[in-house]
Amino acid sequence: MRTGYVSVMPIRAVVQTLGPGATVGTRKDCSMTDWNTKVCLVTGASRGIGAATARHLASLGATVVLAARTVDAVRTIAGEIQAAGGTAEAVACDVASYGDVERAVTLCRERFRRIDILVNNAGLIDPIARLDESDPQAWGQVIDVNVKGVYHGLRAALPHMVAAGGGTVINISSGAATSALEGWSHYCSSKAAVLSLTACAHKEFADKGIRVIGMSPGTVATDMQVKIKASGVNPVSKLDPSDHIPPDWVARGIAWLCNEAADGYRGTDFRLRTEEGLAAVGLAGA
Repeated sequence: MRTGYVSVMPIRAVVQTLGPGATVGTRKDCSMTDWNTKVCLVTGASRGIGAATARHLASLGATVVLAARTVDAVRTIAGEIQAAGGTAEAVACDVASYGDVERAVTLCRERFRRIDILVNNAGLIDPIARLDESDPQAWGQVIDVNVKGVYHGLRAALPHMVAAGGGTVINISSGAATSALEGWSHYCSSKAAVLSLTACAHKEFADKGIRVIGMSPGTVATDMQVKIKASGVNPVSKLDPSDHIPPDWVARGIAWLCNEAADGYRGTDFRLRTEEGLAAVGLAGA
């Protein structure tokens, strides 16, 4: 089924049969990455894609710093990771504030002496509204989080990655970066800006050992999709909940992007919700 936003692939049977953490293919996550040496900062880690990514990277052996405005939530997740034998810390962070992001990066360096991977995941879509009905302050808040938040992460982390001789930044993008959707002027504009930031950072830092890649996952079963569904605006809100992929699959994709095998996507977006993307991550046939 094709909408104005994404091509929805038939995943219902796969999720029902294999569960949200399914491994369908034969490839392994980041087989060339020594995760035990990696320190990863994940923004928006209190739920959805961010929480799934933090848990998955920790399960591979990485040290994870979970950043979010809701510090109690990330503390709980960090505690669960620690109880399972992993290494994790939580930090309060509003990515719209550069000071907050800088403090999160500083925590990585002071506590673990480095930052190898930054996942710029934090993002908003509320309130969904047509341009002539939108609230200017709320519209601007989405830009502050979705665009400035990514810039803040890049600005805070890149100097330390360059000094260390390399690093990886994964910016969570969207098909909305190249699509116009009713009620989503703030979100589409912000994701287009993130795509451009990914390209600019790649142009400026690729020769310094920095890998910057966008991740466009398609529609994912998170709280954001609940809000989109409730809005009733544009074709995405008409999708059935079973059309969305689980956050765990996106986490696997992010881990794969940290592998040198994903270098062909540097400076642009990797689209998970394609046959090629799912196969690369190890979800062939999904």
